[in-house]
Amino acid sequence: MSCLCIESGPCLALGKTSARYLEGVPTPRYGQPRYRAIAEDLMDRIREGTMPPGTFLPTESALTAEFRASRGTVRQAISILRDQGLVSTEHGRGTCVIGYPTALVGSTQISTRVVAADSRLARAFSVEVGTSLFERETIIKAEGVPEKVIREYSTTPRDE
Repeated sequence: MSCLCIESGPCLALGKTSARYLEGVPTPRYGQPRYRAIAEDLMDRIREGTMPPGTFLPTESALTAEFRASRGTVRQAISILRDQGLVSTEHGRGTCVIGYPTALVGSTQISTRVVAADSRLARAFSVEVGTSLFERETIIKAEGVPEKVIREYSTTPRDE
């Protein structure tokens, strides 16, 4: 990130947000609206478990102080989280974390193939070892990293 140093004053990251505050507030994603950067920071906390489901976000005033942003900017960030189904706002109570659905951060890959039953599968299906079975493998990934691999077996092909 580029910096602009004014004589012996504070070093400021280039960007409208940082320049406006004159306190060296970093603009973590240059060219991105401040509310979106705040929303992404909060999403990261939810995804990482720092703010687990069932907990409340800090108050708007606490978030304005933490991010050195206006109340309107913080409200826009919370609105993004609400629109994505990550939080729910209740009047008089605050904003509660609902969770981080896998669909937002991951993908699912499904493949089907024919395999020969080993002794364990033959026992489970009451067939002879070597009998053809259909295997359906589902790989659930989060940010490109496999989280779960599910293998289902059947004696007949399954419609996708």
